Amino acid sequence: MGKWRPSYSRLAKRGKLSGVFLAQKANQVKSWTKSALFSPTWWALPINPAFLSRMFLWRSIAKAANSVHGALLDVGCGVKPYRDVFTQVTQYCGLELDSANNRQLKQADIYYDGHFFPLSDASFDAVLCNQVLEHVFNQENFVAELRRVLRPGGILILTVPFLWPEHEQPNDCLRYTSFGLRNLLEQRGFCIEHQEKLTRGGGAICALWADRINTLLRCTPLMIRILGRACLITPISLVGWLLALVAANDSELYLDNFVICRKPEA
Repeated sequence: MGKWRPSYSRLAKRGKLSGVFLAQKANQVKSWTKSALFSPTWWALPINPAFLSRMFLWRSIAKAANSVHGALLDVGCGVKPYRDVFTQVTQYCGLELDSANNRQLKQADIYYDGHFFPLSDASFDAVLCNQVLEHVFNQENFVAELRRVLRPGGILILTVPFLWPEHEQPNDCLRYTSFGLRNLLEQRGFCIEHQEKLTRGGGAICALWADRINTLLRCTPLMIRILGRACLITPISLVGWLLALVAANDSELYLDNFVICRKPEA
């Protein structure tokens, strides 16, 4: 009896199937990680050092999404983490700064030069701008562009940090108080309908503490980083969540500004 030899075509087929399987699993992990980093679900706690801030942002945006219809523009869309929240829109368009990194993400539908949006006047019913304004050096022109692309009566949902460490350096240039943000928007012709301060009081302190620990853990091996997040950041985030609920009326210490405003009909 001759010596058995493997069928190379069969092995190649198996290898191809294994590659497809691994690619599918990798995509599932990426999707899961993306969801964990932005959604407020409790299972995301061990891997999401920014859980507190993201939780309150997510809840506020999801609540506002219930009244948004028609065409929506997500300015500074990143990986479009809030796309599934806006279930009633007929069009969800992502806009990003034209850069190599954003091109590599392949999530944005339109890219702009950092000055003017390549879009027609009054072309969207709603605009979402989440945690982007702090990275824009010409805020007045940027807000004017947000207003320009909105149709009369259109809604702008805007969030911007008040208390948060520098990030995405060197493209981090400002922090707004609630009064400064209101003045900026009203001076550019918006009517404020709702303004809220998110992650207040002790919750803000815990969120900053968790972020600092996460920064220190970045230079450690992967397993130590995972254990550190689970054993240190998770309990801090839980305590912060409770403190944020207790400090619901704290109007001075908070992480993020949340605003819903409207472009006048005429």
